[in-house]
Amino acid sequence: MEEHTISNHKDYLSTLNEPQRAAVLHGEGPLMIIAGAGSGKTRVLTYRIAHLIENGVDPFRILSLTFTNKASGEMRHRIEAAVGTEARNIWMGTFHSVFAKILRIEARYLGYTSDFSIYDTDDSKSLLRSIIKEFNLDDKTYKANVVFNRISGAKNRLISADDYINNPVIQADDDAAKMKEIGRLYKTYATRCFQANAMDFDDLLFNTNILFRDFPDVLYKYQHKFKHVMVDEFQDTNVSQYLITRKLSAVHRNIVVVGDDAQSIYAFRGANIENILNFEKDFPDVKTIKLEQNYRSTSNIVNAANSVIARNKAQLEKTTFTQNEEGALIDVIKAGSDNEEGRLVATAIFEEKMQKALRNENFAILYRTNAQSRSFEEALRKLGIKYRIIGGQSFYQRKEIKDLLAYLRFTVNQRDEEAFKRIINLPKRGIGDTTVAKIAVAASENNLPIWEVVANIGQYASGRTIAPIEQFATLIKSFKIQVEEGKDAYKISAHIAKTSGILRELYEDKTVEGLSRYENVQELLNGIKEFVDSEANEDKTLSAFLQSVSLLTNADEPDDNNDHDRVTMMTIHSAKGLEFRNVFIVGLEEDLFPSQMMLENRQDLEEERRLFYVAITRAEKKLSFSYAESRYQWGRIKMCEPSRFLLEVDNRFLNVSKMVQNALERDTTPPVTSFARNLIQRKPSEPARAVSPQSAHTPSTDFVPSDTFDLAEGDKVEHLKFGFGEVVKMDVNGTDRKATVKFNLVGEKTLLLSFAKLRILK
Repeated sequence: MEEHTISNHKDYLSTLNEPQRAAVLHGEGPLMIIAGAGSGKTRVLTYRIAHLIENGVDPFRILSLTFTNKASGEMRHRIEAAVGTEARNIWMGTFHSVFAKILRIEARYLGYTSDFSIYDTDDSKSLLRSIIKEFNLDDKTYKANVVFNRISGAKNRLISADDYINNPVIQADDDAAKMKEIGRLYKTYATRCFQANAMDFDDLLFNTNILFRDFPDVLYKYQHKFKHVMVDEFQDTNVSQYLITRKLSAVHRNIVVVGDDAQSIYAFRGANIENILNFEKDFPDVKTIKLEQNYRSTSNIVNAANSVIARNKAQLEKTTFTQNEEGALIDVIKAGSDNEEGRLVATAIFEEKMQKALRNENFAILYRTNAQSRSFEEALRKLGIKYRIIGGQSFYQRKEIKDLLAYLRFTVNQRDEEAFKRIINLPKRGIGDTTVAKIAVAASENNLPIWEVVANIGQYASGRTIAPIEQFATLIKSFKIQVEEGKDAYKISAHIAKTSGILRELYEDKTVEGLSRYENVQELLNGIKEFVDSEANEDKTLSAFLQSVSLLTNADEPDDNNDHDRVTMMTIHSAKGLEFRNVFIVGLEEDLFPSQMMLENRQDLEEERRLFYVAITRAEKKLSFSYAESRYQWGRIKMCEPSRFLLEVDNRFLNVSKMVQNALERDTTPPVTSFARNLIQRKPSEPARAVSPQSAHTPSTDFVPSDTFDLAEGDKVEHLKFGFGEVVKMDVNGTDRKATVKFNLVGEKTLLLSFAKLRILK
């Protein structure tokens, strides 16, 4: 319903269901609209504003706050379609854009001029770096990222620099973190911004609160200006945003908040779910309307989502339902490894496309962290399926990945000038652009490769730049020796990541962004380890790996930005507010989703569960879950447990047969996981081909897998899961060796010997 526009505004009320109509027609007083996923909340907000204007409310007196410019633009377009150009007079936009407008009008009250600058994050961090340097502080301890995030967090909680310095609890935290100077940095940073007639992004909210707190006449002006205040995505507001909207609506009390506590997933950005949970306490006379009918998803998807979110204790009571078709059950895909998970999901997309004549854009892959994208990117490329990554770059295009790959490229080929330029001062070693330019000139004048000049820098330069360049040359030479010694790609790459200083620099950055970059580099190393461990790759050298990567990252056809027919890949956080016909929620394993960092208390776990709920409710027609039994982490294989969230989904809505079938066709250990067994036992209607726990083979006490290189027809064998049998056929094609075994318990099975664990009976 949400994508429709108002075609004939005179009869639009007839297109609404009863709760939607009640929300549109609500008159004076506070209103809270609890809008479940896919319940048409944008439609309701649009119609409500149009209805107010049609009934004589001046658009200049309506304030509508959204969380994205895209949302406000779409709403304004729809309202204009209903009531004409008057809609352009509505005060509508994001919190930051609307409050920046107010601050420009009232800037003189705070000592600014109306043309103040707005610093973006890079501006802020650059200024902080300058201040840290002026204070002679260690920039490895006082990293601009960390300091900026501390200041931002304080501002969002309305803590000024003076309050920060005088708060003993905050000071104790900074002392414990060995950063007791942050208060002084905050104070100086705020002063320098003011002196520069500049506000940063957080100041737009912080200073609006100060404006309304310290200048009652200004607050009075806007309280009487805005007769109606509407806030979308109310569950995502922070303390600062809520206080502003509460003050603005204090006179007329016509405040309408729209949101869904079940979709509150931004606590890490300062969002406070208590705003929506306690709204009825702040406004005792509030009318609450629940939009509970889902127009987006099938019945199975809606009911599965309900069965999950019902486990949260902190929530507003509502029952989401749909009159849509029952739809397909939710497939559960079990993979042996993260690499196989990528292959199985890509194959499922390919098959569904062919069978249902669908387009790539009908599919989305949602994951908990950006680092998970690699295996899916590679698998989709191999099947020729185009994709796009939202909210993040392609894995191999991320800076930290390109940095390490540049080191690897230069280790293999010292004529690679682009790789050289990227790494010569990375991590920083005091070699500036001017020095690099001089090296390039010397190479050109002497008709030599840049590496020849670098490796013999004493012959071409003098002064203090020689030492760091010689250190760099020694580093590269030591990497070359590892290649010449024949070490495999993983050993060399792990050594380069560590010795170059890249890993240390990323590890020491404890911000959310820094942690993500560190995880991404570890994921690249995991991919290299998989490349080396794979029996399919005979050549395990660094050169061979780099060639495989270049084939993956250089598409045969140029990327066409106008080509929207692509599978969408993104984190679940980025997917909020979107919808897709077919959705794959991947990486459903303990410590990954829910994240290991979100298991310390109930509040964090419930936020993770809300994130899972958001992921489920992005799907319209078809939903699939996937998880891997093992995953490369820090260069080693980690055995994984299925996520607790999988067991929280009512099994009536799950199709486990696909998972069990994959497990039987692909020889894995253990034979049937506890998760699968639990679902099989709870689901007596499971297809007969699923091996039940009662009929599964119990391995011999002396079971040890044999070397199957000389396995031949007629050999008697024992299998961990299928029991005893006889080899009836051998199929050898290079390194791809298969054996067809007739088992006493389950009949014939064809096994890939590189994976199968067989005991040859003597």
